[in-house]
Formats: sequence, structure tokens, C-alpha cells
Amino acid sequence: MGPTLWFAAVYALQTDVDVADLPLSDTAIAVLGATFILVLLVLSGFFSSSEIAMFSLPPHRVDALVADNLPGAETLKHLKDDPHRLLVTILVGNNIVNIAMSSVATGLLALYFRQSVAVFIATFGITALVLLFGESAPKSYAVENTESWALRIARPLQLSEYLLLPLVVTFDYLTRQVNRITGGRAEIESTYVTREEIRDIIETGERAGVLEEDEREMLERIFRFTNTIAKEIMTPRLDMEAVPKDATIDEALQSCVRSGHTRLPVYDGSLDNVLGLVHVSDLVRDYVYGENDAVELEDLIVETLHVPESKNVDELLAEMRQNRMRMVIVIDEFGTTEGLVTMEDITEEIVGEILQAGEEEPIERIGDDEIVAKGEVNIDEVNEALDIDIPEGEEFETIAGFIFNRAGRLVEEGEIISYDGIDIHVEQVENTRIMKARIVRTDDYVASTADEPVDRS
Repeated sequence: MGPTLWFAAVYALQTDVDVADLPLSDTAIAVLGATFILVLLVLSGFFSSSEIAMFSLPPHRVDALVADNLPGAETLKHLKDDPHRLLVTILVGNNIVNIAMSSVATGLLALYFRQSVAVFIATFGITALVLLFGESAPKSYAVENTESWALRIARPLQLSEYLLLPLVVTFDYLTRQVNRITGGRAEIESTYVTREEIRDIIETGERAGVLEEDEREMLERIFRFTNTIAKEIMTPRLDMEAVPKDATIDEALQSCVRSGHTRLPVYDGSLDNVLGLVHVSDLVRDYVYGENDAVELEDLIVETLHVPESKNVDELLAEMRQNRMRMVIVIDEFGTTEGLVTMEDITEEIVGEILQAGEEEPIERIGDDEIVAKGEVNIDEVNEALDIDIPEGEEFETIAGFIFNRAGRLVEEGEIISYDGIDIHVEQVENTRIMKARIVRTDDYVASTADEPVDRS
């Protein structure tokens, strides 16, 4: 049917033979042409919907369909295993049917109109048909029925690959060579999901009511977790509670009670020489129930890890779990003790601050544009609380470190440090340490960010 119509149309275009002298009548040619165009339109919709369905289906869902032993699942997986070949098959098939549709329509219309008019009508007429019934409608259906449609079209697509094998193999090779020359990826059609895209999905889920605010915050913390280092979450050296090795067990117990900690580092001479840890349970057992009065604090010391301040927290967590340790000592490049990290510190990076009875919130919200934060609070947390962008530096990660860096000197209570429309009021200073600061996002900051061009990349 198709070849007969094609040759008849070409014959009419290239010769001066009257239409009445063609081997088929006008009516027969019109019926055959319309039927052939309809078949090609259906094939166009098939290939268009196939592209959407096949490449919208994530790999984990394909594995689930195979595990459920659904009809067509194995064929679907086989096609998805070589996505480049699959894409070439779809594109070759779709282009063949669309071009053939335009050619047949032109040949058919040329029987009744001048050639220029026939080309004009065929071009715009077929374009409209393809957009409506070969692209828009099939793709919309495929989006709504991705899995079921992918399973139904898997075998027909595989058959199309066999029928178009010479063209598929040729263009598969050619596209890979072009990608190699242009520096493009060979697997340009593979589905990649970036961290930013997942963050956008999380934020959209919260706005749509699918996720609660605390769930969104926890997911955001998990993303930051792998980029966090020990220095950012440690208890700094100045806040460390520790006991010397020559202290008595009674003195160590008093230090535990006073600090509220169940474990304390034990040092020899200075904090730069931490020998290990003692646990309050061991101290109580030997102090109250100990049968040997000669037991010294040094005898109860348990070894701990000394980790660099640049160590990633996720690696540190794995190491602490493997060694069954609840506390480690953080050191700098010179071996000097910088602070300590507990399992609770790591847990708080995911679930948020875990406050003890009577402990103040690290960030207190005063209004939409104003908070009061402890000096030890990480800059990331301040930025998230006020939706601002205070930069971190190589030498600091906390809001107190930022203030010292901007001032270039020790600061006093009541001073105000300004940065790009953000006012930071020093609220409390003890000795040389900034204990609290009030951060205000001013109207100047809002205006400056509104004037910035939006990055669409």
C-alpha cells in the first residue's frame, strides 16, 4: 500500500502524465494516502511517547518491575541497559515516520494542487498533526502512565530496533564519534539527578505539604553532613572539661558532676597531651565499691582517637562506630589539641540541637529579620535562620570567628559590625570570647539581593 502510493505520487510530480492515466484512481490514491498518513501518525505518537516513558523511568523502578516478574519487564530492563542504543532507535524511528508523513502528504496534495502549494499545505498541515497527535497528546499520556506504558511498548520497541538495525547501528556509532569530537558525554540521554535537584524537590515537597518543616530541615542537614569536617562541630579547647592524670578519683568525679559530662579527657601536663578518657561509671565503681584503695585515676584511662580537624564527619562517624568510641580528640596539623567531638555532636548535625535541661537555644529568633546567636554557632546555621549569605573563611566557621575576622581585633560589648546590609551587634563578651551576637538583616540587604541578576544555570 505504502510503496504503491509513493510511486504514484512521484510519478505525478515528475511527469506530464494526466492524473486519469495513473494506475490508481483519484479516490483510491486519496484513501490510501490518508490511511498511510494515519498509520505514520500513530507510529510518530508511539516513538514520541516511548522516549518520555523510557527515560522518565528511574533504574530502581525498573529493577522493582523485574523483581515483580511483570510481563515486559525483562525486555524493558534489556533496553534500559543500553540507553544510548535505545535513544538512537527512538530518534531514527521517529524521524523516519515524520519525514515519510510529510513526503507522502506532499505527493498526495500534488495531485490536486500546484507543487509549491502542495509543499506549503503539507508542511504546515503535517506539522500541526504531529504536534497535536504525534507529540503533545502521546507524551502527556506517557507522563501520566510511565510504568504501564513502558511495559507495553518494550517489546514493540525491541522489534523496531531489529527492523531498523542497520540505521540504528550506523547512527549509534556516528553519534558516539560526534560526542567524542565535541567533548560531549556518550551517555547524554541517561537520567542524572543532582544534589541541587533533590534539594529543589525537598523544598517543593514542603511547600506542597508533603513534607513537614522539621523533616525538610533534617534532610537538608543530611546533605550538609558529608561536607562537614570535625573542626566545624567540635567543642573548642576553651570549653573542654578535662582532668590531669595525677588528679584523684574523687576530684575526677567532682569534675564530671560539675560539668554534667559522663566522660572526661585525661591529660598529662597540658591538653596537648591527652592520654585518653575516663567514664563516670568506672569512677563511681572504683570510688564507692572499689576493694583496692591503691587504684589511681591513671588506671581507669581508656584510649581514644586523635583525629585531624579536617576529617570529614561521615568518615569520623564510621571510625567511631568501628572502634566503639563515644568521644575523640581533635588536633591541628602541629598535633596541638583543638577540641573534642562526641557522638552527640555528630548526631546533632542530622537531627538538630539536643539541649540539656536548662540549656539555652543556640539561636533565638527575635523576628523575621533578627536573631540572637551564641558565638560558637556555625555560620551555615545563621545563614539558614535568616536566609542570608555570610561567607565562611579558611580560619573560621563560627559567627564569633566572622566578627573577629571583620574587626581585625578584639571587640567589646555593644559594638556593631556591618557586612553587606547585615548588622551584627556584639551582645556578650567574656574575657576575649564573644558569647552572644545579635544578627539583623536590614532593608539594605533585601534591596541589594533584589537587584542582583538571577542565576538560571
